[in-house]
Amino acid sequence: QVQLVESGGGLVQPGGSLRLSCAASGSIRSFDAVGWYRQAPGKQRELVILLSKFIGTNYADSVKGRFTISRDDANDTLYLQMNSQKPEDTAVYYCNVERGRLDCWGQGTQVTVSS
Repeated sequence: QVQLVESGGGLVQPGGSLRLSCAASGSIRSFDAVGWYRQAPGKQRELVILLSKFIGTNYADSVKGRFTISRDDANDTLYLQMNSQKPEDTAVYYCNVERGRLDCWGQGTQVTVSS
C-alpha cells in the first residue's frame, strides 16, 4: 500500500498563493497517473489536475491558468502550486496515485481562501 502525506494547506487571502506537497512512500516514477483532487463542503470531490503517462495533463476549467502540478522524482514528492486564489478554491485537497489496479489517496489538507 502506497502512503501519501499532504502538507502545505492553510489560510490564504484572495489573490494569494499556496503550494501543496504530497510525499509518497513509493516512487512517483512508477505510477501511471498522479494528480490532485478537492472536495468543498456540500460538493462532490472533483479533479483539479491530473498527470497521466498516456494522455498528458488534464485540468479542471476552474483552475486553468492559475494552478500548476509538478513533481520531484528524486524525493518522491508531488506538488500543487496554486496562484491567484479565489474563495471558491476553499476545499480539502487530496493527492492521488494510480498504477494498474492500485488507487491510493492521501489524508487531505484543508485550504481556506478568505479575507
